[in-house]
Order: sequence, then C-alpha cells, then structure tokens
Amino acid sequence: MSKPAPTAQAVSHPKSYPCPQCQKLTVWQDNPYKPFCSDRCKLIDLGAWANEDYKLPAQDSPFSQDLE
Repeated sequence: MSKPAPTAQAVSHPKSYPCPQCQKLTVWQDNPYKPFCSDRCKLIDLGAWANEDYKLPAQDSPFSQDLE
C-alpha cells in the first residue's frame, strides 16, 4: 500500500503579520522581536511611547472642576 501524496493543505507555511512600525511582513513563530520585525522597530516604538506620541483622547470628568 502506498502513502497518499501530500496535499497543499498538509504543507503549512508560518503565518506572517505586518510589523506595527514599518509594515514589513514578519513571521510570528520563533521571532524574538514579535510583534515587530527587528530590534530597530521595537526600539522606535519604545521611543514613541517614552515621547508620549501614543495618547488616547480623554474627556474631563464631571468632578474635575471640584478638584481645583
């Protein structure tokens, strides 16, 4: 009895995702910098956080005037 030939579904490629910084496709599995593609992109993102480039809009709370 012979073995069936492998199908396209049996051969799997690692999933790739875009780097959040440079949008280059990068493999998630065994990537020490995930979700980034490199140490450089990781450090650029860290610098943006330290520089407070990532901010969420906020509304004043109804009690913020009471604190003044």
